[in-house]
Amino acid sequence: MTPRQIELVQSSWMHVVPIEDTAAVLFYDRLFHLDPSLRRLFRGNMAEQGHRLMKMIGYAVAGLSQVDVLVLALRDLGRRHQGYGVTAAHYDTVGAAFLWTLEKGLGAAFTPEVRDAWGAVYAVLAATMQEGAAAPVRSPMQAMCAAVAA
Repeated sequence: MTPRQIELVQSSWMHVVPIEDTAAVLFYDRLFHLDPSLRRLFRGNMAEQGHRLMKMIGYAVAGLSQVDVLVLALRDLGRRHQGYGVTAAHYDTVGAAFLWTLEKGLGAAFTPEVRDAWGAVYAVLAATMQEGAAAPVRSPMQAMCAAVAA
């Protein structure tokens, strides 16, 4: 991720925030279209799930300027998602659905440069979550000690 890519992602995200409910619906519709088997991983209210998704993406986008803090949160998120049944293969499908959603939501503002920036950022976020999913489970005290040592 370059500083320019981070800037593009953060500025384009500001155009998604006003349509986040619609973006969430688009995302999940596309995700389940690409892989209907993923629907079984979602048991709750999808509107609430969409709201949590958009808030988490917003947190990640804002945190791109403070990657050290973001990495810890993403690794924890990856561990939690593994517990829900998310596999490494699902990250590609999620990425495809997310980029498609951005294309639909941003329209002409989703330039090739913006697409590449989001692709680069998503690759880093997904890889970090997968690292967390692959890491051995640690107690909260071990996690805190590791964070302090880093």
